[in-house]
Amino acid sequence: MIVRSLDEIVGTERDVQAPTWCSRRFVLAKEGVGFSLHETILYAGTETRMWYANHIEAVYCIEGEGELTNEETGEKHEIRPGVMYLLDGHEHHTLRAHTDVKTVCVFNPPCTGREVHDENGVYPLLTEEDA
Repeated sequence: MIVRSLDEIVGTERDVQAPTWCSRRFVLAKEGVGFSLHETILYAGTETRMWYANHIEAVYCIEGEGELTNEETGEKHEIRPGVMYLLDGHEHHTLRAHTDVKTVCVFNPPCTGREVHDENGVYPLLTEEDA
């Protein structure tokens, strides 16, 4: 059994910072459970373009308001507490955070904790052997 608190993660290597977001990584590939679990905060007034070419991601909003755009179709969705979206087709997407948007995210395959978006918004497919 693993029990981990946010207080244990903040300020450690599991607390990954980027210009438009921070991601606190509770469960990673090294735990060996087949997925990773993150709390991610997208900062108010920012726009983040993403494309998970190597991962499937489920995102559940628990706080804040924003807008999700499917860049392939132009379709827009309101993001607010209680809304979930699943990127099951590796969609290019943009999240515009009107306020700080706090989400819980699940990735498959699991992230190692070292991932950050590249110039295309992609997380590289890293494994523990790449460490």
